Amino acid sequence: MADSVKVALLGCGAVGSEVVRLLHEQADDLTARIGAPVELVGIAVRRAGRDRSDLPVKPDLFTTDALGLVKRDDVDVVIEVVGGIEPARTWLVEALRAGKSVITGNKALLAEDGGSLHDAAAEGGADLYYEASVAGAIPLLRPLRESLHGDRITQVTGIVNGTTNFILSAMDATGAGFSEALEEATALGYAEADPTADVEGFDAAAKAAILASLAFHTRVRAADVYREGITEVSAADVASAKAMGCTIKLLCIAGRTADGGVSVRVHPAMIPRTHPLAGVGEAFNAVFVEAEAAGQLMFYGRGAGGAPTASAVLGDLVAVGRNRLAGVRAASESAYADLAVHPMGEVRTRYHVSLDVADRAGVLASVAGVFASHDVSIATVNQSGRGAEASLVIVTHSAPDSALAATVAELRQLDFVRAVASVLRVEF
Repeated sequence: MADSVKVALLGCGAVGSEVVRLLHEQADDLTARIGAPVELVGIAVRRAGRDRSDLPVKPDLFTTDALGLVKRDDVDVVIEVVGGIEPARTWLVEALRAGKSVITGNKALLAEDGGSLHDAAAEGGADLYYEASVAGAIPLLRPLRESLHGDRITQVTGIVNGTTNFILSAMDATGAGFSEALEEATALGYAEADPTADVEGFDAAAKAAILASLAFHTRVRAADVYREGITEVSAADVASAKAMGCTIKLLCIAGRTADGGVSVRVHPAMIPRTHPLAGVGEAFNAVFVEAEAAGQLMFYGRGAGGAPTASAVLGDLVAVGRNRLAGVRAASESAYADLAVHPMGEVRTRYHVSLDVADRAGVLASVAGVFASHDVSIATVNQSGRGAEASLVIVTHSAPDSALAATVAELRQLDFVRAVASVLRVEF
């Protein structure tokens, strides 16, 4: 039996506490799987005086000096579940440059500056694993960077935020508006007290950047991702989607473009109820991968929570521990392709546009003329009248997103258009 694998844990919140418990409960199994026991040598926390007597560790393991813990000579592996950009970046770069392997679930840091971590890992000859950063316990990132490494991935489409999926699923099931569904999600613990990162799409955009980086061998940052949240999705939008045989999901979509680049975007979209992602309900996550040789693959499961995320961390720990005992490191970052990331305006999409207009002769023809002037072809039109006003629901054929946006902007300026009630993209 080899010497133990000594682990420093940064953070002891919901995920960190579960990591500690699993390390204790599964100690024998982890020893057998790795080939050496795992020894937790320190836990960095923000507040030293907090009662953590429920955890199966000695009190003297806790410290508020995270950087000092990272620098200790007896640390082999650093597990970071604190989150945020700084000081986490400083801690992890220090560890990696010193040859200590890092396991992190920090999606914000990876999406903002993952390149610095990969560069530090290469400099120190250390492993960098981050399965927990996207979709919780769902085994997703390792298949992208290992199992599918010999294939050519063409598109990755996913539901990667459980909060927004719960909200949209509730709206679809009950007909509730966004505010009512968010209130329910908060009461059940699916939404944070400040849900901005979730409902405005920031969380999903960070995950989209990580997925795209792995799928297309290109460094993609959160700033490269087009982002829209779900706060403007209304009960009327959900009802309109139902009438079309669709449901609304917040999707992250990363795909190759015709000219050899990539596009990465996060926004609500109508998708047919026959699509596998349409049946993903409540707070579950799912990612749909399309590859040239493998075809269509779907990864599904719980995408958040302390226990599922800790499960992903321990899976990485087994891999890292084995590598260290064997004196090897995992495959380094694959960013050789360095593909151009196209802005949203160049992406071809379809639109569902709902207009409140004056109910008089010539309005429909004028509206159609605006679409035609921007070279946007109309697929279907549904018109219903109510007194002096009418409602037009228009679904377009695929066109550059910039052309569709310009069309909507011009429609807003017309005197007979009382309101552009909603604009949603249509996928698949």
